[in-house]
Amino acid sequence: MAIDMLGAGLTSQRARDRLIRQLAELGIRDPAVLDAIRQVPRHLFVEEALAHRAYENIALPIGYRQTVSQPFIVARMTEALLEGGAVSTVLEVGTGSGYQAAVLAHLVDRVFSVERIRALSRSARELLTRLRINNVSLLHGDGAQGWPARAPFDGILLTAAPREVPHELLTQLAPGGRLVAPVEGVDGQQQLVRYTHTAEAFVRDLLDTVCFVPMLSGAEQ
Repeated sequence: MAIDMLGAGLTSQRARDRLIRQLAELGIRDPAVLDAIRQVPRHLFVEEALAHRAYENIALPIGYRQTVSQPFIVARMTEALLEGGAVSTVLEVGTGSGYQAAVLAHLVDRVFSVERIRALSRSARELLTRLRINNVSLLHGDGAQGWPARAPFDGILLTAAPREVPHELLTQLAPGGRLVAPVEGVDGQQQLVRYTHTAEAFVRDLLDTVCFVPMLSGAEQ
C-alpha cells in the first residue's frame, strides 16, 4: 500500500535511511517492518515544533501528556506481534497520534485502534485520512474493554502499560493469536511481554525492558 508522503520536504531521505540502519543495528531483522518504518512519515505524527527530530530514535510528545514511542520500540513490538504466523487483523489499544497504526497498516489487512482521549482519536483520524490509509478503523472508548464487536483479532498491541493485561483483551485474541504489551512489574519496572493463545493456555514470554505511560481506564470526553 502506497502512502502519500505529504510534507516529506520537512526531513531528508538521508535521515530516514540513517534511522533504518540504526534499527537494524539494534536487532530489528524483519525487512517488511523496516520498510514500513521507512515509508511512514513520522514527522507528521509529532508536534510540529519537533518535526525536525522525528527520525531520531527517541520518544516525542504529542500533547495530552502522551508520547509517540521511539521507532525502535514501535519496530520491536510490531516484529514481536508478527513473529510466528500470519496476522490479518490487529487491535491496537492506544491510538495516540496514529503512528503505530500507520506502521501496522503496511503490514496487515485491517487495524482496529481504540483511544480514550477524544481529541487524539479525532486528530489521528484526520491525519490517516489525509495520508489515504484506508485500512485503519478508529474508536473513541475505553481501551481496556477492547473492541468486542470486531473480535477476534489475530494480534493485539498495547501502547500503554497496565499493571496486568485486562482479561477482556485476552478473550478477544483468536486461537494462535499474539498479544504484545508493556506491563508494570512489582518493582515498578516495566517489561515487554507477549502472550500467545495456544490450544492449552496463554503462553507468556518476556521480551525486553521498556518505559511507557501507564494505561488508564475509562474514556475522556
